Amino acid sequence: MSTTLWNPKPVRFLEGERIYLRPVGQEDAEGYFRMLFNPEMRRLTGTRQALTLEGIRRYIDGKTGDASTVLLLIALRDSDEVIGDIALQDIDPANRNANIRIAIDSEEHLGKGFGPESMRLLLEYGFGILNLHRIELQVFGYNVRAIKAYEKVGFKREGVQRDALYYNHRYHDSVIMSMLEDEFRALYHQQAE
Repeated sequence: MSTTLWNPKPVRFLEGERIYLRPVGQEDAEGYFRMLFNPEMRRLTGTRQALTLEGIRRYIDGKTGDASTVLLLIALRDSDEVIGDIALQDIDPANRNANIRIAIDSEEHLGKGFGPESMRLLLEYGFGILNLHRIELQVFGYNVRAIKAYEKVGFKREGVQRDALYYNHRYHDSVIMSMLEDEFRALYHQQAE
C-alpha cells in the first residue's frame, strides 16, 4: 500500500465558513490576469495600468518572496472557485502595522458577505499571528458599498485625502480607515465570564 503526500486540491491557508484564502502561485497567473481586466473591479480599485501576462507572472514571483506582503486568493469552500484576492501589504514589524486591500472579481459575488468574511480571516491572521497593532486601508469615496462593508467589519474612518485619484475624467477622494488590535479583539474575541 502506497501513500502519497500530494493532494491535487488547493491548499487552504485560512479557512472560514463559506470561503478560504490560499496562496497565489504561477498556476494562477492567467486567471489573475483576467481578473485584473474586469472593468468594474478596475473602477472600484482605481486600477489604471495595463498589465501583461508576463508582468503578472513577475508580480506573483516578487510577492511570493516578499516578507512585507501576504498575497492570497479568495475561493469558495464548496467549489474552489476563485472569486477575488486579498493582501496584507507594507508589513512593518518594527511599528507593527500594515495595509490591507481586497478585490472581489464579479458582481455576482458582491453583497453576499464574502468580502467581510475574507477581511476577518486576514485580520485574525494579522493581529493574532503576525502580532500587528494597526491595519489600515484606503478606499475611494465612490465605493460606498466597500466603505459600508469595512465599517461593518470594524474599521474606523481616519480621514480623507481630497482629490487623490484621477479616474474617468474626474478627481475622487480617498478615504483612510484603520483598525487597532484592541478594537479587533473587542469585536471578535469577547470572552464570556
